[in-house]
Amino acid sequence: MAKSPSRVRDIFIQALFFAGLVAFLSFAAHNVSTQLAARGISSGFDFLSHQAGFGIAFHLLPYSETSTVFQVFLVGAVNTLFISVVSIVLASVIGLIIALFRLSPLPVLRAVGTFYVETLRNVPLLLQFFVWYFAVLRQLPMPLESYSLWGRVFLNIRGLYIPFPDDVSAVWIVIGSLVLGLTAGHFLNQYAVSRRRALGRFPAWHLLSYALPIVFPLVAVLLLRTRVEFLVPFLEGFNFSGGAQIVPEFIAAILALSLYTASFIAEIIRGAIGAVSRNQTEAALALGLTPAQVLSRIIFPQALGHIIPPLTSQYLNLIKNSSLAAAIAFPELVLVFAGTSLNVSGQAVEIMTMTLGFYLVVSLSVSALINLYQARALRYERR
Repeated sequence: MAKSPSRVRDIFIQALFFAGLVAFLSFAAHNVSTQLAARGISSGFDFLSHQAGFGIAFHLLPYSETSTVFQVFLVGAVNTLFISVVSIVLASVIGLIIALFRLSPLPVLRAVGTFYVETLRNVPLLLQFFVWYFAVLRQLPMPLESYSLWGRVFLNIRGLYIPFPDDVSAVWIVIGSLVLGLTAGHFLNQYAVSRRRALGRFPAWHLLSYALPIVFPLVAVLLLRTRVEFLVPFLEGFNFSGGAQIVPEFIAAILALSLYTASFIAEIIRGAIGAVSRNQTEAALALGLTPAQVLSRIIFPQALGHIIPPLTSQYLNLIKNSSLAAAIAFPELVLVFAGTSLNVSGQAVEIMTMTLGFYLVVSLSVSALINLYQARALRYERR
């Protein structure tokens, strides 16, 4: 059967587009190769094994000036993931609180919620980084005049100093116990929900699922208390020694990212809750449910389907916006790897490719995980 003229035209246009794309990529690759050869820069990833030659002030992984460039990539990636995860948790909690303020029958709380949302989401994020860092944290007193809390926590222009265990492995044990508690609590809650569907009511132990994320790390702390000593910061000369220092760049990045993103999350939650019919609220209250039970058992489960898709976009935006922390010298991936390492090695193509690949992989992974959660959370609603 002969192909129609429109079908032939479509195939020709697609082939022409594909040929143009191949030609463009070939020209770009040839141009890059020529320019690198002219500058005496060899392509490849051998530079990753070279010595970095510079220090990084904030790092969660072991690092020194003698570490390799690849370790710089790992330190920057971990720092980026760390501020992103912390900011996502804080933004979610703050956004939920502000959304409830916006829905409150009290005019004062509604006004506070409205002022928060309309102010923060209409101020550029980069400017908020500068405000928190230069206008707030850089105005704190010097170490000799530090603000003190119970003589154990100190805040000054150089950051926040807190007690910290002398054995770092104890911290990872507590974090692991928290993750274990969250996992066990999640599966126990799923089992409690299945029993409720079968019996028409929650089992007597269903609240235990919410206690496990607290009980597990608390037990770990109690067991480690006898063999782990907390080092309390103390003033030695013109600076503090002992404990752990949280640098002001980290604090400013967390505040800017979490507070800014929370303003958008608050509107997402408020709009989703507002989309649920008020008739269901009135019916639930007439049956004797408390407002908290109505919100948690009637409204929020139905609003979840409207919350997750735009919430995913905000989480991905936050991860990508974390690169703005380079403007206040926080050592995330863009600053230490796509900035300092690039200037030192000159391997622009390879470094930018790795940086772009990192953000692409992280964004796609987060999106896939949230989509998986959405499919599982809403499977009963579709039935």
